[in-house]
Amino acid sequence: MGLYAAYASNLHPDRMAKRAPHSPLRGTGWVQGWRLTFGGEERGWDGALATLVEDAGSQVFVALYDLHSTDEDQLDEWEGLDIGLHVKVRLRVATLDGEQVAWAYVLDDYEGGLPSAFYLEMLASAAEAAGAPDDYVAALRSRPHRGWSDPPVEGP
Repeated sequence: MGLYAAYASNLHPDRMAKRAPHSPLRGTGWVQGWRLTFGGEERGWDGALATLVEDAGSQVFVALYDLHSTDEDQLDEWEGLDIGLHVKVRLRVATLDGEQVAWAYVLDDYEGGLPSAFYLEMLASAAEAAGAPDDYVAALRSRPHRGWSDPPVEGP
């Protein structure tokens, strides 16, 4: 098992229960020295996709999962690792129990572009469900976006 740091739509506990049913939630924390941003606008189903970039003055709220290898394979496929959409990076997560080393998916594309309003609301709702502070959730909801569109059909 590896420690996985979920920061975008995978922050939602219900979504992770479907995508990684054998992987228990360990807790939450902050990736310090990184910020949440968006990129790969032309690669997303509806605008730019969430990713992390290094930024000394920022931090990102994450949920930590003890990811079972079977679930990791499924998440790798879901996150498009095999087609080069994301890469895995190791980073440090500050938790109430001390610093943990975890890995996360990071978009393998340039920063820039706007997410859809639907996608941004999905990320804010996921952060809220994971227990992110109110100001963090509000900041997500107030980010610039492309407008609303119909959601894609989510696979298994």
